[in-house]
Amino acid sequence: MKHSEIRILVIDDEPLIRDSLVGFLEDYEFAVSSVESAEEALENLQVGLFDLAIVDLRLPGMSGEELIKKAFVIAPEIKYVIHTGSVNYRLSDELLEIGIKPEHVFLKPQTDLSIFIDTIQLLLK
Repeated sequence: MKHSEIRILVIDDEPLIRDSLVGFLEDYEFAVSSVESAEEALENLQVGLFDLAIVDLRLPGMSGEELIKKAFVIAPEIKYVIHTGSVNYRLSDELLEIGIKPEHVFLKPQTDLSIFIDTIQLLLK
């Protein structure tokens, strides 16, 4: 699958991190959309088609983990990457059952964004 055919939704309430990640992924020719809240993400998931979502866990309102659980019901085919500043974060049993693995969780700040490219390619092959 060509990068331009891969649709990614970035969910992060920090504009600098969100914009940096979006710009980086667009440089690799992914089709990228972004939102700043879980609620906006759910709206986008109901009307748009995405292959993968990069989710911050600490969001205003609904948490990233709750978002993933709800999004899985709407679109179970979407793959997830977690991008968090929570150094002690451990995947819940529910997220493990959805298919998210510890190697799909990245800590902020991520200095080598190429790790996202490698993970996206592995998840979507």
